[in-house]
Amino acid sequence: MTNHSATIPHADARAIVDTAVKAFRSESSQRPNGVEVTASLLALEKAAKRNRRVISPDSLLGTWRLCFSAGKKAHYQSGQPMGNGFYIPKLAIAQITFTPDKTTPNSLTIANELRVGPLGIRFTGPARYPGPKNLLAFALPHLEVRCFGLLLYRGAVGADKRADKPFEETAIAQLPFFALFAVTEDYIAARGRGGGLAVWSRSPVPD
Repeated sequence: MTNHSATIPHADARAIVDTAVKAFRSESSQRPNGVEVTASLLALEKAAKRNRRVISPDSLLGTWRLCFSAGKKAHYQSGQPMGNGFYIPKLAIAQITFTPDKTTPNSLTIANELRVGPLGIRFTGPARYPGPKNLLAFALPHLEVRCFGLLLYRGAVGADKRADKPFEETAIAQLPFFALFAVTEDYIAARGRGGGLAVWSRSPVPD
């Protein structure tokens, strides 16, 4: 674990994460290090729990590229932020896309995509956002694999093949989820069910 000297003030934490996201986009080498960004994310997460501000699902709409990740060891210990993280290499494009599901209130469709060179792997499925705890639960039962633009596979994967219970009736405790704690025009920050922290930068809308 990496120990930081003190909890970062909220305004400073936002500024550091803002700088990190902008540096990732511009491929600048002048950017906050992993320790600083991780400590800043912990400060934002702590503030979000204290303020209990409900994040609107509409603010999630669009495509977001994963730019920074920290493992589940990122947490506070004796009041001090611990842990480290890293910027995602530009060779790999990992992104999530949220679109509205007009048939069900507070529901979205999620696509989770990874592209490395000519290979593209895309999972899609439903997502729901109850609101008060800013938990975004989802399922990814559909898989599509392409290489050089050619479709190699499309079908159902995982437990959803069994369709034991409709997604809407499945408890959040049984689903993967993101605990969102920061959403701006430029980025999303969340902690996953596995305990890791992640930041996604908003992708530009194609012309």
